[in-house]
Amino acid sequence: MPQAEKSNIADLNTDLSKQVAVLREDIAKLTAVVADYSKAQGVQLKSIVSDKANELTETGRAAADSAKDVAKIAYSDAEGAIRANPASAVGIAAGLGFLVGLLTSRR
Repeated sequence: MPQAEKSNIADLNTDLSKQVAVLREDIAKLTAVVADYSKAQGVQLKSIVSDKANELTETGRAAADSAKDVAKIAYSDAEGAIRANPASAVGIAAGLGFLVGLLTSRR
């Protein structure tokens, strides 16, 4: 084999080695960029989820407070009706108790 062919093959091997090294560096850089991007997205998503959780917590508290107020008003109205008509209230309570007893009794 002539010397020129050996030189060309050695040059090609050297050139290929350099290109592989450059590709490895590029892949390492891309990996780092993707990792940084993933971390940034994770932080952003965590922030969004935290904000939504806080929003839902506040909505739940408002709904609970509203239900509590409605229950207080209903209790007050029921108490007023019972005080205004005690005989009717006792009759209704007895009737409901009788119906519940019939429905839950074993046959």
